Amino acid sequence: MAKRPTNPTKRNTTNSTTDTYAAHREALSEQVRKLLDLETLADRKRDSLDFHDISVSSIRAIIAAAFDAGVQAASGKPAPKSSPTTTNE
Repeated sequence: MAKRPTNPTKRNTTNSTTDTYAAHREALSEQVRKLLDLETLADRKRDSLDFHDISVSSIRAIIAAAFDAGVQAASGKPAPKSSPTTTNE
């Protein structure tokens, strides 16, 4: 059975979509980590390390960052460099 010729102009959109998603997720995770002033977002299996007091203004900032990241990802824009935004509301 003969192989079908590949189209050199056709891109592998699955990999580029997965890579874009991962880049946006990583950028948002880093932004949230910085907004909350946490060492890591990973579970460390100790209550004293995994539970934190979070202010309402920090929660609002995180929601805004997540929304903005979703809008950027949906519009096909590249993932932003991780630079936290701060709000004093």
